[in-house]
This record gives sequence, C-alpha cells and structure tokens, in this order.
Amino acid sequence: MALMGNKTFISHFILLGLFTHSPLHLLLFSIIMVMFLVALSGNGLMILLINIDSRLHIPMYFFLSWLSLMDLMLISTIVPRMAIDFLLGSGSISFTGCGLQILFFVTLLGDECFLLAFMAYDRYVAISNPLRYSVVMSRRVCWLMVAWSWLFGLVDGLIQAIYTLSLPYCGSQEIDHFFCDIPAVLKLACADTSFYETMIYVCCVLMLLLPFSVISVSYLLILVTVFHMRSAEGRKKAFATCSSHMAVVSLFYGAAMFAYMQPQTYHSSKQDKVVSAFYTMITPMLNPLIYSLRNKEVSGALRKFLRNCLCGGGQG
Repeated sequence: MALMGNKTFISHFILLGLFTHSPLHLLLFSIIMVMFLVALSGNGLMILLINIDSRLHIPMYFFLSWLSLMDLMLISTIVPRMAIDFLLGSGSISFTGCGLQILFFVTLLGDECFLLAFMAYDRYVAISNPLRYSVVMSRRVCWLMVAWSWLFGLVDGLIQAIYTLSLPYCGSQEIDHFFCDIPAVLKLACADTSFYETMIYVCCVLMLLLPFSVISVSYLLILVTVFHMRSAEGRKKAFATCSSHMAVVSLFYGAAMFAYMQPQTYHSSKQDKVVSAFYTMITPMLNPLIYSLRNKEVSGALRKFLRNCLCGGGQG
C-alpha cells in the first residue's frame, strides 16, 4: 500500500473467489475443473479437425476454428488463476496482473461478439446467395473479418483496462469475484465512476447490440429464404447448420447482456459470479459439443480422425 495525503492507496487486490472449502464447494470446484478440461480438449480437437480435414476448409469452419481458439484463450484467462487461488488459499493479485486480466478478458469477449456476427453473415450468404458464395466470402474477406474482430476487441479491451487502471483505489483490497471483472473492481475505486457507467453503456451498444442486430437480421433473412426452398433436404440442412450457430449465439449473448446491460443497482455479487461463470466456463465448454453433435461434417471428420488413430495404433 502507498500513503498519499489522508488516503491509503493499494498496490494489489485480493480476489475472494467463487468457493469456500466446504464439501459442496469442493464438489463444484471439481466439476468446474472437469468442465475446463472438456473445454480445452473439445476446442483443441475442433481446431485440429478443421485444420487436417480438407472437407472443412471452407469459411464456416474457418470461423469456427477461430471461435474455438478464442474460447480456449478465454477460459484459460480465468480458470487456471481461479484454481490456483482456491488450492493455495490466496487470492492476491497485483495491480498490473489485474489490469492484464481485464485486458485479455474484455478483448476476447469483444472478439467473440464480432466473430459471431460475421459467422451469421457467412451463413446468410451461403444460404441466400450460394452461387456467389465463393466470391463474396473469399479467403481474403474471411481473414479481414477475423482481423477486424480482433481489432475491435483489442480496442475495447485497451479502453476499458486503461480507464479502470487510471482510477485511484483506496480502502478495501477485496474484490468480491473470482477474477478481475470491471464492475467488481470499480466498487473499490475512491472516485466518481459515473463516467464509466456511461462508457460501458456505449461499449455494450457497440460490442453487444450492434453485432446482435447483424445476427438477428441475418437469421431473419435466412428464415425467409429457407421457407421459400423447394427442397425438403435443403431446408433440413439449412436448419441444422443455423440451429447450431443460434444455440451458441443465444448462450453467449444472453449471458453477456444479462451481465453488462443491467443497471448496477440490480446487480448482486452472487448473481454476477454465477452469470460470469456461465459465459467464461460453460459456454466455451458447450460450443464444440454443440457444433460436433449437430453437424454431420464435423462428426464425420471426428469419426475419420478416430478411425485413423485406431488404425495407426493397431499397426504400431
């Protein structure tokens, strides 16, 4: 801590965490660690399958591989730190470490917001204008979309991290959360944070509502196109592809909007922890499961990969 005038300014924080060491919480901690391993293996396997199977070298799976990478990075930004704090019984995190966690977390959250919107546009073009699909969604365009997703996320992350770190913090060091979530950190600031509330509202409109509007319009147009299809098989395939994406979108945006677009007066620390756990742990775990279970191409690639592994092992 550092003394300045009549105030004691803190140099580190203490994360109170998600669990105590009660038997129930030990069980919940074990479940979260299993979820973490499932998310790591599921997303890692998705990236591997998309890269090694030539049938998956199309824009839809190109975007999906980036979504899996973002999910891997997002859950790795939160869970290992939380697990170490729980096992060692110490939630101390430096001021700089907290700022870096905010930067990575907000950046990755923003990345996913825009990537999901680009994925919706990709499905719209594929279903509504299939003859021009390869021209509209060229390799260059796909790379540009991914680059813009990272850029928008990084700019949002930098703005929020720098602003949060620029505030003076004094008094309590305890963050009532399991990671450095901005609303929880700002409760410790000994300065007026009303400007932040305005800024977070603007950021939410740009990072959540704008991409979500693109997604909604894309799928509305897709539905119109699907209903006019003469082929029952074509309608079935379109619905199967889009339902996977809509499930992911609903999980991700639903939790994010609930967490960041409610007025602060409606928030409670327990509620914030549960919602945060949903989109930082549960969604990254479910995404590869949703896509692999509801997608014939990915399921086929997985079966081919396992068959090759078993054959290779048998030959060895």
